[in-house]
Amino acid sequence: MRCPYCGSQDSQVKDSRPAEDGAAIRRRRICPDCNGRFTTFERVQLRELHVLKKSGKKVPFDRDKLARSIEVALRKRPVEDGRVERLISGIVRRLEQSGEAEIASQTIGEMVMEALKGLDDVAYVRFASVYRDFAEASDFQSVIGELAKAGGTTAAAVPEPVPDAGASDR
Repeated sequence: MRCPYCGSQDSQVKDSRPAEDGAAIRRRRICPDCNGRFTTFERVQLRELHVLKKSGKKVPFDRDKLARSIEVALRKRPVEDGRVERLISGIVRRLEQSGEAEIASQTIGEMVMEALKGLDDVAYVRFASVYRDFAEASDFQSVIGELAKAGGTTAAAVPEPVPDAGASDR
């Protein structure tokens, strides 16, 4: 494994342990040339996936890009890292098990929206606003209306504000 600090072709594994509920192996490595320490993850890849973009362009599937887009939607939300990693791994597993080597970007977007809808309403709306290219406030209102009809997860968990008991005495 190449060292990300000095580019040396050599690195030594200092520690290995299961990660992501056994779906990956986490390896702590050290570079003998610069003493830099870094972590790598090893995952099973069932098949080589390609994403078909709306433009017709075909690009290799990038798990990290999927993770970044989900993490942006979940920024500053009270969701545990483990749940996020399971969500990402679940989507990747579903894509690999689909039997298709080429997957439309719309399919991936719909899978992410479905998964976020069950995880966090705010993240769902954030992702939907980019994925569906919202142009007006009414676009947000329609998605929030969909969540309300479905009995959303986050919105239902937020308590109603309590009126100030002393406010009527003034």
